[in-house]
Amino acid sequence: MLTLRPSKDRGHADFGWLDTHHTFAFGDYSDPAHVRFSDLRVLNEDRVQPGKGFGTHGHRDMEILTWVLEGALEHQDSLGSKGVIRPLQAQVMSAGTGIRHAEMNGSDKEPVHFLQIWILPEAEGLAPRYGQVDFQESDIRDRWRLIASRDGAEGSALVQQDIRIHVARLSKGASLNRDLDPARRHWLQVARGSLSANGLALSAGDGLALTSEARLELGAGADSEILLFDLR
Repeated sequence: MLTLRPSKDRGHADFGWLDTHHTFAFGDYSDPAHVRFSDLRVLNEDRVQPGKGFGTHGHRDMEILTWVLEGALEHQDSLGSKGVIRPLQAQVMSAGTGIRHAEMNGSDKEPVHFLQIWILPEAEGLAPRYGQVDFQESDIRDRWRLIASRDGAEGSALVQQDIRIHVARLSKGASLNRDLDPARRHWLQVARGSLSANGLALSAGDGLALTSEARLELGAGADSEILLFDLR
């Protein structure tokens, strides 16, 4: 079964410094019909203006993955971790028993555009942890690349939950297929571009829930970037 989550139906807020869209209920956006999908709890698309960002704040018992689409995002946290996240870098932070962090636009001239993903952990009270993994354009160009997983397979970032996240950048006119385990649930998120998924037209910001599906067939109508979540 395919269930479309259109971009236009997402929660939206514009604070001037931050323009954000919420696939699932988040902050002041309440949506009982879209609270989570399996262990995928938050899928926010954020655009932060130059020199702005999220000041120091806390989280606990959540796996937080950041995937930058354009620009650079500066990170620092209470573990002493510091870094700049750019496209083709997957950052994962396990909040565990508690962590405080800040995320700021790393440029005073250009906005930063990124996805922030929250995943429910396999257990509460885990030790906080920070990690970042770099990829190459060739890793994801017209092919699937595993960027996060429970066991860190294929050099992916470690996430403490039974989930696998793949990314692909499709060239206009390219096709890409994947066999799915119909006993598991899958979520396809279009980060940018437009494509067809099992005959259904999708565009930037759209999400697609796949349940009891054994196959995913994609055809790109434009240069596109997509994320595929393999969930319990």
